[in-house]
Amino acid sequence: MRQIIEPLIPSVLQNLEHRHPFIRRNAILAVMSIYKLPQGEHLLVDAPDMIEKVLSTEQDPSAKRNAFLMLFTCAQDRAINYLLTHVDRVSEWGELLQMVVLELIRKVCRTNRGEKGKYIKIIISLLNAPSTAVIYECASTLVSLSSAPTAIRAASNTYCQLLLSQSDNNVKLIVLDRLNELKSSHRDIMVDLIMDVLRALSSPNLDIRRKTLDIVLELITPRNINEVVLMLKKEVVKTQSGELEKNGEYRQMLIQAIHSCAIKFPEVASTVVHLLMDFLGDSNVASAIDVVVFVREIIETNPKLRVSIITRLLDTFYQIRAARVCSCALWIIGEYCLSLSEVESGIATIKQCLGELPFYSVSEVGEATDASKKTPHANSIIVSSRRPAILADGTYATQSAASETAFFPPTIVQGSLASGNLRSLLLTDDFFLGAVVACTLTKLVLRLEEVQPSKVEVNKATTQGLLIMVSMLQLGQSHVLPHPIDNDSYDRIVLCMRLLCNTGDEIRKIWLQSCRQSFVKMLSEKQLQETEELKAKAQVSHAQPDDLIDFYHLKSRKGMSQLELEDEVQDDLKRATGEFVKDADDANKLNRILQLTGFGDPVYAEAYVTVHHYDIVLDVTVINRTKETLQNLCVELATMGDLKLVEHPQNYTLAPESSKQIKANIKVSSTETGVIFGNIVYETSNVLERTVVVLNDIHIDIMDYISPAVCTDAAFRTMWAEFEWENKVAVNTVIQDEKEFLNHMIKSTNMKCLTAPSALDGECGFLAANLYAKSVFGEDALVNVSVEKQGDGKLSGYIRIRSKTQGIALSLGDKITLKQKGGS
Repeated sequence: MRQIIEPLIPSVLQNLEHRHPFIRRNAILAVMSIYKLPQGEHLLVDAPDMIEKVLSTEQDPSAKRNAFLMLFTCAQDRAINYLLTHVDRVSEWGELLQMVVLELIRKVCRTNRGEKGKYIKIIISLLNAPSTAVIYECASTLVSLSSAPTAIRAASNTYCQLLLSQSDNNVKLIVLDRLNELKSSHRDIMVDLIMDVLRALSSPNLDIRRKTLDIVLELITPRNINEVVLMLKKEVVKTQSGELEKNGEYRQMLIQAIHSCAIKFPEVASTVVHLLMDFLGDSNVASAIDVVVFVREIIETNPKLRVSIITRLLDTFYQIRAARVCSCALWIIGEYCLSLSEVESGIATIKQCLGELPFYSVSEVGEATDASKKTPHANSIIVSSRRPAILADGTYATQSAASETAFFPPTIVQGSLASGNLRSLLLTDDFFLGAVVACTLTKLVLRLEEVQPSKVEVNKATTQGLLIMVSMLQLGQSHVLPHPIDNDSYDRIVLCMRLLCNTGDEIRKIWLQSCRQSFVKMLSEKQLQETEELKAKAQVSHAQPDDLIDFYHLKSRKGMSQLELEDEVQDDLKRATGEFVKDADDANKLNRILQLTGFGDPVYAEAYVTVHHYDIVLDVTVINRTKETLQNLCVELATMGDLKLVEHPQNYTLAPESSKQIKANIKVSSTETGVIFGNIVYETSNVLERTVVVLNDIHIDIMDYISPAVCTDAAFRTMWAEFEWENKVAVNTVIQDEKEFLNHMIKSTNMKCLTAPSALDGECGFLAANLYAKSVFGEDALVNVSVEKQGDGKLSGYIRIRSKTQGIALSLGDKITLKQKGGS
């Protein structure tokens, strides 16, 4: 190679002074490439001197950037010297050169942390640069180098400016990710910027809005809660305009956010609950469900609001469109109507929404049947299905009734509905709702007995309730509707009728007190679980007992700026709390080393595999175990699956019994299990042909890509119904306890158990639980564990995995099959 390059050097050097900038740029890069060759420093001994002169005289921004890059790569001390000499003019340099300067600062500060104070000043001066790319790099460099409040505040302000000034959605999402990272480590500083972050809600993109709300909800304090809730209320009102097609989804996100605020700070509930109750009749069913669940929780946790909420709910009940929302609203009416006027209003509202009885007359049966054949229902939509549905406890049930029913409002006559919403829903086969109506009426009549002194009025209400229930049973058993009443709903309505005919003190206590107590218990368990999760997140780092701690007040402050002092203090705090030690977990590192060749091979190789989101870094150590020099030694790698080798490692010469560290970067594009395989190829001086040593395969583990995540039961069931890839694994384990097996699976799969601990209590020989995780690529992994203890003590059952993509379902299934035995 030397014979080829040496004659070209004079021409390359001559082009350093060419009149065209384009040629000068490439001549500088050519000098750098030659100097970086194995014997390059002998070919161009004075290359750094020449490039330094070029740098001082060059006017073209790109050529100047290339010259500084050459010094940075080949003669770092000269690059640092040039930077510190011209430190006052850095802000005037071109964008490309400023980016290389930031790269140099990052490299220098990693190796020599003591000198970072003077470099941080340079970074802060560049925060006012006109280029947004430079500003972003400045902010990320500041965060990586310093924990000083001034530096973090400057970086977070920069991110907020970029969030509002950039129109590209991808840029906004990246900046939100950076702000999310800052929120975790510097929450106190981020709290002051909460309103700036909230302004990102002006973007129409739902992903940006979702990320913004997630960040803001963790920055809420008693000081800013009122401002945040006011902003969220304004956004909710804006969604009523109907200009955007995804307003319903956005409104649902806002309602969930307001719900979280009201749970954390109950004093704001009174300002939002009445506004949100306007959306109980929302055409977006998911949004309406969120509202009614919010109302149900607030009415229990804020007793002062009970009367106003009940009054408003009874006034707006007729507007509710969805069966599930009606069911929840009816439960609230049954539990929280306590005074005589409330109970009577509750019964009257239900009667009004059911309309005139009976639901059909004998003469209408034939007509109704004919009419139903000719024309479909104009005022209802039925989404019916006979596929299996997953229940909240993880078990399967056959879903044959209408899974969700929404209806359009019929003709309005003098301010009331011609036919009530409950009537319309009942006439679409929703007998589960009929059973809920029966239960609510039963509770209201039982409570009426306690608050109404007149027995005549109580008996009148009882007979009206019985008449409604009998009418619903008649409707269910008639041929007017295509599907008869289901057995569960029938039994429930009959039970209610028996109770109204024969009530006792024990029964009264169960119906009027136990239901509410169960709900209170559920809320307290939910709160306890959230508290435990917060405690688990607050990881405590411990320093070694012999670590050096510097004391701020005993430091010499001579010649140090305020920023440098802050930075020193923060470093000392980190050292004292063990944060610097936290990352370097040597024991964990040893567990991830893979042996690639045997001890008997002439070349020994082992790799340390680091997986970070989309990148895999292989740090391969190669040791020459022979007495000969190995020439042109190269690690040849190839990949299988969704892996891509970024660059092929170069050739090296390895002296006898010496070692070399070789790095290889691999990009990952999905969670599908990938395999890396390859060879080590080299030549020796006395053998002409090349020698090949085959390496062991490296299997990339799916566990490196998935992490535990949380979602609601409703979201889990929705995804379970939508995802088309299912992998069913039969339980085959030596573990004999159901809970122990579940805990083993959670640990093995790195997933989060969504089933509440209270639902897993007790010994019944059966266990069903839902597990959930998310991959770094945003994919969802759903697992349902259903196990049963047999007579011989062994566990049997199935583990079902569902995902949107085939790769994650197969990879997770293989992992579970491998790990479920429990012995290893």
